[in-house]
Amino acid sequence: MSDAAAVLDDLSGESEELDLLVAGLNASQWAGATPAEGWTVAHQVAHLSWTDEVALIAVTEPERFGDEVAKAMKDPEGFVDRAAEEVVAAYAPDALLVRWRTGRQQLQEALRAAPAGARFPWYGPPMSVASMATGRLMETWAHGQDIADALGVSRAPTARLRHVARIGVRARDYAFLVRGIQTPTEEFRVELESPGGELISYGPEGAAQRVTGPLYDFCLLVTQRAHRDDLAVRAEGVDADTWLDIAQAFAGPAGAGRSPKSDR
Repeated sequence: MSDAAAVLDDLSGESEELDLLVAGLNASQWAGATPAEGWTVAHQVAHLSWTDEVALIAVTEPERFGDEVAKAMKDPEGFVDRAAEEVVAAYAPDALLVRWRTGRQQLQEALRAAPAGARFPWYGPPMSVASMATGRLMETWAHGQDIADALGVSRAPTARLRHVARIGVRARDYAFLVRGIQTPTEEFRVELESPGGELISYGPEGAAQRVTGPLYDFCLLVTQRAHRDDLAVRAEGVDADTWLDIAQAFAGPAGAGRSPKSDR
């Protein structure tokens, strides 16, 4: 199985798990607030649906995707919120669920049918099939975490989190650049313990700057779903320590992050 096919299979699994979580919700639960300020459960699913549809345009109509970038450039800080609000306003929960299911299936089919080596335009650098699928998985997991937190549901971490961690590590320099901070000149060593006890590592073993901790906690950190003070992720080195304050696995403006909940 190719790397792209494996990521697509994991994306499908992540989407189906979230689908099971929201499929039985009542209208009040769909309208319930999530940890993302101003976003309900419906907004979270609406965002996933909208982004799948925009990604489908990038894959199947790349020349048209420039129109989407132009829209974003008119309101770089607010276009994501606006798009989610427009979808929520237009669709009742049952219809929104159908829209999300339809859009993500169409995107899956388009990515699986894409020729080897294909690259698609995006809001940042062009994306391969594997990188597009990884980005969608990361967002599905992150927004699913907001929904789970809103519903008081504890989700068991899975091996799929390795994809979220990978994109978080690869986005290290972007997190510095988007804040106007000089990027580190040396590689970091990142060592993460998976839910099954496997060690997942990135960077040279002998690197002076290191980040260690549970895979799940690292994913919460880079998706900005929890504050570093509430997580068991640790840094050695000044630049690595700075990274834990600003890490983000997503493109676009620097996120506000979450406030700490503990005194750790």
